[in-house]
Amino acid sequence: MSIQVYEGATLDCLRENPIEILRKMLLIRIFEEKVEELFLVKGMLIGPAHLYLGQEAIAVGICSNLKKEDIVITTYRGHGHAIAKGVSIKKIMAELFGKKTGTCKGLGGSMHVAIDVENGILYATAIVGSGIPIAAGIALANKYQGKNLVTVCFFGDGAVNTGAFHEGLNIAALWRLPVIFVCENNLYAMSTHISRSLSSKSIAERASSYNMDVFIVDGNDVLSVYKLARELVEKVRNGIGPFFIEARTYKMKGHGVYDPALYRDKEEVKRWLERDPIKLFKEKLIKENIITEREFENLRSEIVKEVEESIDFAIKSDYLEFNELYNLVWV
Repeated sequence: MSIQVYEGATLDCLRENPIEILRKMLLIRIFEEKVEELFLVKGMLIGPAHLYLGQEAIAVGICSNLKKEDIVITTYRGHGHAIAKGVSIKKIMAELFGKKTGTCKGLGGSMHVAIDVENGILYATAIVGSGIPIAAGIALANKYQGKNLVTVCFFGDGAVNTGAFHEGLNIAALWRLPVIFVCENNLYAMSTHISRSLSSKSIAERASSYNMDVFIVDGNDVLSVYKLARELVEKVRNGIGPFFIEARTYKMKGHGVYDPALYRDKEEVKRWLERDPIKLFKEKLIKENIITEREFENLRSEIVKEVEESIDFAIKSDYLEFNELYNLVWV
């Protein structure tokens, strides 16, 4: 099967208002910035949290092409996927605060916060690569049951070195399952640069050995991600698949809120920050006279208010009563 470099998409590819795409990306960004503040500055949140700062174009570009009932499998870096898939930020924030109004009733925390069955997110885990065969299994079940659903599995570059990666892609290709695998290659598996962890020429090359079409896309270009996702989602709905996307991107911060990422080269960081996906898309919309700088700032202010309301909701929500835990155990 082929490896294709996908690029050069224009605003014409969008099925929705481009400002709505910008809004989704900005909502993820501001939400994550506030979460970082709640951890590191205000000390109102504790525990691990892995932010999606810098990767917003991937979640929004792909999830904007999915139906509510389509399935998403994600990882511990799942805040962005949840928001892009339509999960209420009030529920997400409440989960981070450990409240019963959260996505997992306050029992999952940041690592599992994206799980929201109502919006099609069935699994979010800290076990690297483990979602890949699960996504294949869900796609198989949907195929057997004749459901015209698309399953999208997000994971990082570190997952391609796990056994689950190989097993999942192998079975998906053998049985031609309706699944799209999305590797968000942000160059670092925790603190290890991909040049020190990958023996293949690229992640795309490794995936192509499993007899499926593979695409390399600029993960900081929301239009290219959107157009590629739109085409692949349509193909999967028509019984063609699976597909693999290597979306090349970069984390704006370290592995988690606790990580200052001092191991990264300063020039490398500078180069990538100049390619901030929100900055790039905003500049394109301003150039096309779709939005002004003032309108952008007004949009940002609206979203800041929305995020602040989610914090207020989380603080005022109750914790799950201890006796209610018995109702959540399968016996």
